Amino acid sequence: MTNITQRSSARPRERFRRGRSGVSAGQKLSYLSRWVPVYLWQGLARRQAPSKTHLVLALADHFEPAIVPEDGAARAPYSEQERRLRRWCSEYAGQFGSYRDAEGRPFVHTYYYPAEQYDHALIAQLAEHCRDGWGEIEIHLHHGMKAPDTAENTRRQLIEFRDRLASEHNCLSYWGGSAQPRYSFVHGNFALANSNKGHACGVDSEMQVLAETGCYADLTLPTGSFHWAQTSKINSIYECTLPLAVRAAHRKGRDLELGRSPQVFPLIVQGPLMLDFNADSGSRRWRIDNAALTGSNPPSLRRLNLWKRAAITVKGRPDWLFIKLHCHGMDARHEQATLGDAMRKFVSELVGGAEQRSEILHFVTAREMVNIILAACDGREGNPGEYRDYQLKRVRPPSSDSLHQEKSAAVLKG
Repeated sequence: MTNITQRSSARPRERFRRGRSGVSAGQKLSYLSRWVPVYLWQGLARRQAPSKTHLVLALADHFEPAIVPEDGAARAPYSEQERRLRRWCSEYAGQFGSYRDAEGRPFVHTYYYPAEQYDHALIAQLAEHCRDGWGEIEIHLHHGMKAPDTAENTRRQLIEFRDRLASEHNCLSYWGGSAQPRYSFVHGNFALANSNKGHACGVDSEMQVLAETGCYADLTLPTGSFHWAQTSKINSIYECTLPLAVRAAHRKGRDLELGRSPQVFPLIVQGPLMLDFNADSGSRRWRIDNAALTGSNPPSLRRLNLWKRAAITVKGRPDWLFIKLHCHGMDARHEQATLGDAMRKFVSELVGGAEQRSEILHFVTAREMVNIILAACDGREGNPGEYRDYQLKRVRPPSSDSLHQEKSAAVLKG
């Protein structure tokens, strides 16, 4: 795996963003017709929230130091990547360190770092930031742009990056006594399991590849607005019911519920997808809120109320509410929404007004969120913050280095 170069294959989310104003009426209608009927039904079926609610919040950061917002095929100079990362790591604690959740934990990011942009020095610096208590690193991948990717190449990229994160940087987690590193995943192009009409992926069996390489959860959804890959299943935490080898196996699934441990991994952990009819968006009377923190739509308590109304829970545990947000922390256009005053104001109000809103806050990483989800399925009660390390632990089993390296070599050869 090579270090970052100055050019790379274009990333679909960038190409899509550039063409956003040109989205056809037909594409908009197709996108909305896919999930709005389900959304309306959810609104009718939704029960009133409990008077006291545990809010379990995670922020999936599509973290790309090399990003050039104006050109998805470009890579920022290495010196700029170093500067961006150094600034982030030096300023984050000062901005958010004083705001704590019910267990005294700070607001953290899960840093989904692109596998195809691996650089040892940059990852080492970010890993140190995480060891200081500011988050965890997981796996992000952009692929299949110039030509459809293959299952074999996807598997190779995931295993190589997974093992470097685990062995060289002491990141990722383990389940029980297994030597295989486990990880959560975000598809950089939203096109999980080739769900974007065959574009920006190419691997129908991607869910199967993820499962076989140790992925315990996918946190890709929801997609960007009007994206072809958006599923009709929304505002849910579920396990796939279609065979994992079929295209877009995640488009159907069984909601997780109290008293039934999930059997099919990776789990699908969705963020809120809502219609916002009170948006402060200029001349528009409404907008789609897909839980993205952006410069034009920063986090706010008003948006928090929308996210809460999505009511993403494990069935039978309505008082444990899971809110997965996402952002692009290295994109300068969104700085106010990730590192700046808008984000600091939101976190301050979030913490300061929690008691008045009858909320108990739990700031978690993606791994910790999934652990709490698993605990809910197993009928655990009380404080969800006690289950951050329920199954997936950041403790490497004895002799795991040699064992998982041998298994990885066997998989790659096979």
